[in-house]
Amino acid sequence: MNVADRTGQRTLLQHAVIDIEGRMPWSSNATFLVNLALDGTTAQAIYKPLRGERPLWDFEPGLHRRELAAYLLSEAMGIDLVPPTIIREGPLGEGSLQWFVDADHQQHYFTIHDGRTDLHDLLREVAVFDVIANNTDRKSGHVLIDTDGHIWGIDHGLCFAAEFKLRTVVWEFGGEPVPEALLAASARLASDIPLGIAALLNDEEVEAMRERARWIVDHPVMPVNASGRRYPWPLV
Repeated sequence: MNVADRTGQRTLLQHAVIDIEGRMPWSSNATFLVNLALDGTTAQAIYKPLRGERPLWDFEPGLHRRELAAYLLSEAMGIDLVPPTIIREGPLGEGSLQWFVDADHQQHYFTIHDGRTDLHDLLREVAVFDVIANNTDRKSGHVLIDTDGHIWGIDHGLCFAAEFKLRTVVWEFGGEPVPEALLAASARLASDIPLGIAALLNDEEVEAMRERARWIVDHPVMPVNASGRRYPWPLV
């Protein structure tokens, strides 16, 4: 099995035996690093079981479904931002299972932005993705860079609310024109939200996502934090 390609990774996520390595620190919900094994192939993943979620007043139980919706949105936009993610039964019941990114954890959005101007186009993708997903929690540490220089976005359980509540650290590109490829992706979503995403959300959330995509098409400028208050806490 070739786990260097996305198909191999999804196959391993779907069918591998899952063994919990340990709980990830600093997570408000139960989040586990797990080992995967299938036919002699091994890898690691992040497992977020439904039963480990802390109740929230503004999101229904089932944040793991939003993790999958974020992956499917990344795929629909053609930006390869969110690591392969599925929903399946695990040691603690149903949850999301996401491919583990081997990243330099001394690096995060702020350091990448300041030190890697060659990656700014990928960071612009994060900014547009977060508007469409209505990400309420894009901390700097939720942007990773792997050993190949690929940018990844993680932790998308608090996305897709119907009410606009964007909170992100990615504001440095505000006022710039939205790149053509991201405009085209937004136009596709404004026309039609893929069924795989829509099935994971309620009707209000799906329609609100379509409206956010349409807003980008109608106002093709990277978002600006006019209020100065649309930041998560902590920032990293």
